[in-house]
Amino acid sequence: MRAKQQEIINALKVKPEIDPNEEIRRSVEFLKSYLRKFSFLKSLVLGISGGQDSTLAGKLSQMAISELRDETGDNSYQFIAVRLPYGVQADESDALEAIKFMNADKVFRVDIQSAVDAATESVEANGIQISDFNKGNIKARQRMIAQYAIAGETSGAVVGTDHAAEAVTGFYTKFGDGAADITPLWRLDKRQGKQLLNELGAPKHLYEKTPTADLEDNRPALPDEVALGVTYQDIDAYLEGKNISEKAAETIEGWYNKTEHKRHTPINVYDTFWK
Repeated sequence: MRAKQQEIINALKVKPEIDPNEEIRRSVEFLKSYLRKFSFLKSLVLGISGGQDSTLAGKLSQMAISELRDETGDNSYQFIAVRLPYGVQADESDALEAIKFMNADKVFRVDIQSAVDAATESVEANGIQISDFNKGNIKARQRMIAQYAIAGETSGAVVGTDHAAEAVTGFYTKFGDGAADITPLWRLDKRQGKQLLNELGAPKHLYEKTPTADLEDNRPALPDEVALGVTYQDIDAYLEGKNISEKAAETIEGWYNKTEHKRHTPINVYDTFWK
């Protein structure tokens, strides 16, 4: 195994093999323990895209909330699924099917288009041209603003969907979808997430569909693997300690090094990160 590969596996705590039921319970108990620890919290809030990661995080969140209600007799616990389209979303039906599968307690819909467009126009009024890529990041951050607004009014915590295959490449928006209070999928790679969803009986097309961040107007539904230049099959194999091609390994390690700042808390004068 490559030295860098072992370093990354150790950092992201990825197992070469998992027991899906064991990992389901681990995530559910983790969420329940968090809410018990901070007794002022009464809701879990999660943005639902209709893809694999939010479908899994949402199902685990609803399971945790339902179990807490049964165990405590406190019916104020709730899971809130949030639809966050920018205007009209092409895979809206998948998002609705995902919400039906997780049996969310409440469903909110916040169209972020007006907020994103207003922010873009306000910045561009200063003579700065916002690129399509940059606007995509504004969309991701606006979605998180909406989720925290809902959490703030429902005594809630925002659930993140970050997982190992995303963390290793830094394939998320800093302070956008990378911002959250709790991340129940952290440690799992993409393939392992599919195993959990299969065990939970999720509709297969929700986790077998081509992963996409779908943030850019000019390149809608751009596949993650195209943007990254490496397949999730190779990323998962790398994280599980398997041998992959030199080119794929170098691509993964290149992303890991380049995006280290995303996995680090804000830098202060005592940090050694910048030295």
